[in-house]
Amino acid sequence: MMNQKLLSAALFLAMSASLGCEKKEADSGATTGTTAAAAPEIATDKGVDLEKKVIKLGALNDESGPALVIGKPYAAGKRILAAQVNAGGSGLLPEGWTVELVEKDHGYNPQKSVQAYEEIKDDVLMIATSFGTPPTLPLVPKLEQDKMVAMPASLSSKMAENEFTPPVATAYYFEAMRALDWAVEDAGGADKVQIGIVYQNDDYGQDGIYGLEAAAEKLGVTIVSKQSVTAAQPDVTAAVKALQDAKANYVLLTVLPSKTGPILGTAAQLKFGPKWIGNTAAWADLFYEHEKLPAALFGNFYLVTGVPYWGEDSPGMKKFLDAFEKHGKDVQKDWYVLLSYIQGMAALEVAKRAIEAKDITREGYLRQLHTITDYTADGLVPALNWAKPPYIVSTQSRILKPDFENKSFTVVADWAAPKSYEEAPAE
Repeated sequence: MMNQKLLSAALFLAMSASLGCEKKEADSGATTGTTAAAAPEIATDKGVDLEKKVIKLGALNDESGPALVIGKPYAAGKRILAAQVNAGGSGLLPEGWTVELVEKDHGYNPQKSVQAYEEIKDDVLMIATSFGTPPTLPLVPKLEQDKMVAMPASLSSKMAENEFTPPVATAYYFEAMRALDWAVEDAGGADKVQIGIVYQNDDYGQDGIYGLEAAAEKLGVTIVSKQSVTAAQPDVTAAVKALQDAKANYVLLTVLPSKTGPILGTAAQLKFGPKWIGNTAAWADLFYEHEKLPAALFGNFYLVTGVPYWGEDSPGMKKFLDAFEKHGKDVQKDWYVLLSYIQGMAALEVAKRAIEAKDITREGYLRQLHTITDYTADGLVPALNWAKPPYIVSTQSRILKPDFENKSFTVVADWAAPKSYEEAPAE
């Protein structure tokens, strides 16, 4: 029979072993519980507050530079969208999620654009507006390094080449080709077209040259004059006089609105009256309000564009107009407000898919970007395709005529792809 001392020792050892096991199980349970509690339901990295359900979106705007006539309404479009989402019930994000805009004004200056990007890049999930081709191009290596999507306020085919800069509508390249198609139809034959071009002397303007040259070669049209201007150039007389001397009867304008008005005004003074065809970025709805640019100057002006205009009949337009009425009371009506809003809708559609996929990291956002293959923003734009770069989201555009009396447009030639279509230039 075990003596009392041995019995006490045995009981002590047994109890110690039992307590040790319980402690291990408790520690194990605590660790498991802690791990489970720490594991988020949705993966995030930068620009997302999962607890508060807030997504931070960057916006690199031009509200003080040569493109401010476009830049200001473009910035307003994102603000209206954010206000609509944050008011709830929009359906653009899962209910309870909101957005916060982190905005910087680069004034259409590439160096300032880079600086602004560096200031906000660690605070945002993606860049919902990177305004302009020249200010966006130097960001491309940084976007690739940071795995950051930046949606450009530009339709340059240069943007479409890069995985991280998906455009939201038809490239200027295809618009230029479509413009020449229409000129040939309007004139009654290629032999009756003597086309010239005024283009901005940067990558945006070059897209017009590439498209026009490609179409002219296919259609057998001679380009009689090519004139370049800079965004800040005050006098355009030499460019207009050269077009007149070349006897151009159609002229493509791949310039900013700040140059469209002076070009048309100078042509009127010189009694030079070709048919002008501006691409998307050559127009601003502010022309309807500008007292120094009477409607008569635009008598021969047409627009080639792959984007909608204010008030068109579609489910998405009704939603936009409702949002504008509620959240844009101090904003001037302008189609760049609409275009920015559409781009923002597409950006949020990607975010919504990322949330539903439980991965709204930057890489998760990029993966969901590539699932966009037929998104139309409720019928506002032809179907977007961001499956892979180069992004040819659409090749279709149409010819519009400004209607100054109703401050709107009439459709001169409906949606169509260029007859002389070919792949966008590689450089």
